[in-house]
Amino acid sequence: MTLQKSPSFSLNSPVTVLAGVGPKKAQALGRIGVFTLEDIFYLMPRRYEDRRTPKPLSLLQPGNVECAVAYVSEIKERNGRTEAIIADNSGTARVVWFTDKIAAFVRKGMRLALYGPVSDYDYYIEPQFSHPEFEILYRQSQQPKLIGKIFPVYPGTADLTQRTIKKFVDTAIEKYADNCLTEFIPKKIMKRYTLIPLKDAVLQIHSPDNEETFIAARNRLAFDEFFLLQAGVKMRRRAFSGKYKAHPIKAGETFDRLIENLPFKMTDAQKAAIHEILCDMESLYPMNRLLQGDVGSGKTLVAVSAMAAAFDSGVQSAFMAPTEILAQQHYLSLSKLLEPLGINITLLTGSLKPSERKKILNGLADGSINIAVGTHALFSEGVSFKELALAIVDEQHRFGVLQRSGLTSKAEAPHVLAMTATPIPRTMVMSVYGDLEVSVLNEMPKGRKKIKTVAMKAKNFNDICRKIREEVSKGHQVYWVCPVIDESERGLVSVTSAYDVLTAAMPELRTAIIHGQLPIDEKANIMQDFSAGNIDVLVSTVVIEVGVDVPNATMIVIQDAGQFGLAQLHQLRGRVGRGKAQSYCVLLANDGITEAGAERISTMVNISDGFELAEHDLIQRGPGEICGTHQHGVTDFRVADLVRDVKILEAARKEAQTLLNDDPDLSGEPELKGEILRRLGEVLELAATS
Repeated sequence: MTLQKSPSFSLNSPVTVLAGVGPKKAQALGRIGVFTLEDIFYLMPRRYEDRRTPKPLSLLQPGNVECAVAYVSEIKERNGRTEAIIADNSGTARVVWFTDKIAAFVRKGMRLALYGPVSDYDYYIEPQFSHPEFEILYRQSQQPKLIGKIFPVYPGTADLTQRTIKKFVDTAIEKYADNCLTEFIPKKIMKRYTLIPLKDAVLQIHSPDNEETFIAARNRLAFDEFFLLQAGVKMRRRAFSGKYKAHPIKAGETFDRLIENLPFKMTDAQKAAIHEILCDMESLYPMNRLLQGDVGSGKTLVAVSAMAAAFDSGVQSAFMAPTEILAQQHYLSLSKLLEPLGINITLLTGSLKPSERKKILNGLADGSINIAVGTHALFSEGVSFKELALAIVDEQHRFGVLQRSGLTSKAEAPHVLAMTATPIPRTMVMSVYGDLEVSVLNEMPKGRKKIKTVAMKAKNFNDICRKIREEVSKGHQVYWVCPVIDESERGLVSVTSAYDVLTAAMPELRTAIIHGQLPIDEKANIMQDFSAGNIDVLVSTVVIEVGVDVPNATMIVIQDAGQFGLAQLHQLRGRVGRGKAQSYCVLLANDGITEAGAERISTMVNISDGFELAEHDLIQRGPGEICGTHQHGVTDFRVADLVRDVKILEAARKEAQTLLNDDPDLSGEPELKGEILRRLGEVLELAATS
């Protein structure tokens, strides 16, 4: 294909510049995400069909999709279908088209190129093409367009055939690629990794010559995506650090008293994380750190240590949780550790009475309140701090990756500690969280026993009730989790029906129900009663998924467990096993469980390590859903795959770091900087203004 120059078009030019794309075709292309020339250049095929080698008819394999070139020896129309016998030097085959229109222009003696599925019928000796694509070859020397190459298969709609999409793609490449696709990867990096030119990569991804050229094209485009994101987030981090100065925080007497009076011994991982955080906070540059820790690994203590150091330095801290229930729990647990040290801590949520809210707002504004715990209400209009210097965001992924930037509305440059109990795969940390330093709590406090996880069926209900009674007789408590509040069309067990069944089966036990539709105060009261030991069995939806800490709870039953993802199952399992007693997780599967659901249950039974489960979850669900980034487009890679392309990601990360160390503003690479801002400008607004 010859690339031709066109002087007045760019990647942002509308797709209507292509010949044949009027308003209707543009609307149809829009349904598959194609609005501009850039979109059509990077419209990735869903798969490819290898039509390079036509097969002799005698070698056609029923069950395969095959291509062949043969002559029509017989053709007729029958019962609304067209049937033909075709022949070549090796033998014969049958062809059937499910329309009678073919017989009007395909004649005996014509030479055809065919591509389609091959069937084998007992009452026919020959293999049969079933409704294949075909092309009439009028000259002996004519090369077919239908076969002889590797063909892409694009995402399509009823209004767009594959042939039409391919024609538009080919036209775009032929007329506009040379002008629009500007090389932006530095030459030394391209040479180091033998990356093919961008224009060649786009051409080969749509029309690969062979497996080797396809792999080269895919690797180049995957490298581009990783490299641009890595360079972009690092530019964002540099721009933020260079533009703002943080208040240095240094640990003092209060921090020392906290550590000395702990009723337990810290793990080595906790000590290392605290050291890393303190080192970060002593700097004039704002800390931007992610604290990863599996369920029960002790993240709260690390956060408390950071807030104690902030108090020593005379500045305020904010602790943001994703839900009011979790904010209330954190407030209670943090108060126990911090109030004895003379630290004034408060809870700010959206459900406060106006008089209570006003009192808290005054305390934050005049600095008499040292720490505020709450939901996103902490950063709503009307809330101001005297000197907020540390912001801690719990279950960071639930706010979306980029919501941290909203914190700057309450402080010029707070130190930010983002925490998550959802183990994030290493590739996700390297990619999406490229502007964060990372601390990992990969040890459990001593005395914690491994949770025993088993898979059971509904027919085991009596055995499960027997085990529940046994646990309650020991003074322990039980969760029973369901996927829905009310009965659903999918036949899932609801909390309301489970509550009725359990109270009927075990009337002697104190059983309660909680779900997201209950008023906030009622939910809070139920959780407080459960925490206080006044409830034996709590029937719940996933509102108890994150952060609820009841060490006396030793058993959790998860109804219709195959409906949940691995990360969610792991979070739910983590509601037990928080004390010293042996704990149990029962995964109940219904009769109609899917193969994927059964696989998730099996994985949970066999794997307890959260980080290993996270790798499985990444493969099953994809990165956007795991880390809450889909709405931002950060992980919407067109080509790159975080599971398959780890080595490419590592290389791109290394090169981006090296390049920005040598040239922080990319002044020597204007094409690269322009491409970063063009692709990621909305996400990297700070870098754009640096």
